[in-house]
Amino acid sequence: MPRPDTRPLTDAVERFADRLRSLPQSALERGAAADGLALARELALLAQRLEFPEGGMSRVLPDAGVFAVGDQLAVAGHDVVAALETAPAHLADPALREALQLLESSPLSPRSGTARGARGA
Repeated sequence: MPRPDTRPLTDAVERFADRLRSLPQSALERGAAADGLALARELALLAQRLEFPEGGMSRVLPDAGVFAVGDQLAVAGHDVVAALETAPAHLADPALREALQLLESSPLSPRSGTARGARGA
């Protein structure tokens, strides 16, 4: 069975991470960093569920500061992509949809219209 196309996920994660990396400190501190960290944590947990479907793995991504959140988001997103490449299809397809939905519904998404701290940056 063919693997899911993870390019949309990779592209979206890179866009979000680059956006966070380019924001000024004031915007990051107004909430964009917190939103980015929350998204990175959700993606990290999704990757863990794919890698360890039997459970037992639930590590929370640490807060490494406002200037690291873009990199943390990129790493977490790429972890999901790597996990999708080895996951069984019955887990990979819904997990890919979940990851894309997490990005789309994030306050950082241009579609959400509620990007805390990122407006006017």
